[in-house]
Amino acid sequence: MTKNAAIIGAGIAGIASAIRLAVKGYKVDVFEANAYPGGKLSTFDVQGASGTYRFDAGPSLFTLPALVEELFQLAGENPTDHFEYIRLPEICRYFWDDHTRLTAWADPDRFAQEIETQLGEPADRVRTFLKDSAFKYDITDKLFLHDSLHKASTWFNRGAVRGYLNIPRLGVFGTMNRANARTFSHPKVVQLFNRYATYNGSNPYQTPALLNIIPHLEYNIGAFFPKKGMVSITDSLVALAQRLGVTFHFNTRVEEIVVENGKAVGVRLGAGSRPYAVVLSNMDITPTYRKLMPTQPAPERTLRQPRSSSGLIFYWGVNPNAARRSFPELDMHNIFFSNDYRTEFDYLFNRRDRLHNDPTIYLNITAKNKPDDAPPGCENWFILLNAPANEGQDWDAIIAQTRQDVLRKLSHNLGVDVAPLIECEAILDPRTIEARTSSAQGALYGTASNNRFAAFMRHPNFSSKIKNLYFVGGSVHPGGGIPLCLLSAKIAVQIAVNSEQLTENSDICVNSND
Repeated sequence: MTKNAAIIGAGIAGIASAIRLAVKGYKVDVFEANAYPGGKLSTFDVQGASGTYRFDAGPSLFTLPALVEELFQLAGENPTDHFEYIRLPEICRYFWDDHTRLTAWADPDRFAQEIETQLGEPADRVRTFLKDSAFKYDITDKLFLHDSLHKASTWFNRGAVRGYLNIPRLGVFGTMNRANARTFSHPKVVQLFNRYATYNGSNPYQTPALLNIIPHLEYNIGAFFPKKGMVSITDSLVALAQRLGVTFHFNTRVEEIVVENGKAVGVRLGAGSRPYAVVLSNMDITPTYRKLMPTQPAPERTLRQPRSSSGLIFYWGVNPNAARRSFPELDMHNIFFSNDYRTEFDYLFNRRDRLHNDPTIYLNITAKNKPDDAPPGCENWFILLNAPANEGQDWDAIIAQTRQDVLRKLSHNLGVDVAPLIECEAILDPRTIEARTSSAQGALYGTASNNRFAAFMRHPNFSSKIKNLYFVGGSVHPGGGIPLCLLSAKIAVQIAVNSEQLTENSDICVNSND
């Protein structure tokens, strides 16, 4: 008898879960509160005087493409028939207000030499750092990312023993900044590698040095760009799921996860309840408990963990022709660094009432590689600033002030008044992130990783108190971002499928807007 699966939420982890369950023979329904799939990994257009500008709404960096390809391969399909991407020759261009500029080449040796040429930091130090990053990743990948931290079997396999033997080298006990300051002599190099703490919404002055595994993903494996934009990750996987028989129900909000006698037995929709044998929630863990299971005991210690950073995004349609110039100094990924990084993070995680007046600016321009994302001669500027999670701040005032700070900083670095070049604008702030994606307080990565125990405080991919209840997405293990969300689906579905609780009549429900 065919087993039924209901997936509530079409975020990237929910889509991946649907594919994995369908491959295992489940008849899968996906319920999504929004009118579109992907959650943060979606797209929209803004109309300007020169024409239409297309923007990827959220994630703009693509790493570990093998995790996407694996889903096609599981279904017996050739990934290149449905999803194409390129490896970027440049990872990022860095700018400082003193007019120092540096290109982070994808080739590690060329990148190391660039740092030595521009900043005087010995290239061998950079090469050694990247080799150490690869070593840390190799040690922790299978242990922390591909398996549940909350299953005893994970801690007694060969990979775990190898991890125990290398604990002194993993940077568990010191901070990222302290480790980087010991490795590099130039403060700009320290700042460059400190920024990788923001990849999971954390503070480099607090987060463990273990997170120095992140540069390995870009410099040793590569940074990539989907030929049809980041949203094509969502589009291609939704199409794959549909070919496998998955049904998507948009504009359909789940009101409750129905629990009876300590077991998840279904979900309640506006039109009534539907029975399911298993519920798998991709919704942020906090609203999953607070809104969908308000009468069930909640893991309060986990839910009270400090939130990760959020984001403030300006989407600008820019017409350089208005200034009779172009921007060849910009590439697809660009960073304009703050002059006082420590103070910026103090505002982000301690003060939290506003953004620092000299913020670090991430500028993404997909039109550099996909020209049809903007009218001819124009560019789509996606400007992301790290922002505190929403705690009721005066966001309208913060946005107005931050916009002026951004314009001032960009104009200084680019040598032209940017404001008159903006044809159209859209804005996303922590309030709207929370409303559109059900991310508690608009936090982009669930809880912050600002202490050595943070990974263990993330909610597991299953419930230890409610049978047949599982969790995926950025707020649970192993964390936020596209690769980790895809891995959360792999872990949760593996546990669910292997569970003795699944029967021939089981139904599975995945809940999210991640």
